[in-house]
Order: sequence, then C-alpha cells, then structure tokens
Amino acid sequence: MSNLIIIARVVAKEESVQSVKSELLKLVAVAREEDGCINYSMHQDNDNPAAFMFYETWASQASLEMHMNTDSFKAYLKATEGLVAEKRVYKLSSLE
Repeated sequence: MSNLIIIARVVAKEESVQSVKSELLKLVAVAREEDGCINYSMHQDNDNPAAFMFYETWASQASLEMHMNTDSFKAYLKATEGLVAEKRVYKLSSLE
C-alpha cells in the first residue's frame, strides 16, 4: 500500500494570524514525532501571510486518523476555534 499524502490549507482570520501560526507550529513539532508520520511540512504564503500550507506524508489512513485523535491535535482545534477563516484538506495517492 502506498503512503497517504495530505495537502492542507489553513487561512487565519486577519486579526489572528500570529495566534494561529503559533498553534500550528506547536502541532508540527509534535506531529513529526508521531508513529506513521513520514513528513510534515508547514509553509506560509509569501503573498498572503494569513495562509498556511501543509504537505504531509503518512504511512496509512490509520496513521492520519491516530494523528487527528491525539491530544495535541485536539488542543490545536480548541486553541484556534473561531480564529480560522478557511480550512481545506486534500487526501492524495501517488500515481507513480
């Protein structure tokens, strides 16, 4: 079975960029240590500093689900509740 690739975009509300960024960085540091996490990269849009892009590689769908059920992920959701304007997540499989 191939790895699961995640491309995600989180856009903070204009007044909440620093708070959201801080919470996302905390999440990245913890996620990289989780079982099944192969890669977890966070990027900030140069033209829109409120937009953050993620490129993640997980060993399986089960690994991603475990990540989404961790205390750290739940803490991120709680800390950013009402601070995020948009969130999009794409789950991809490699065709190569």
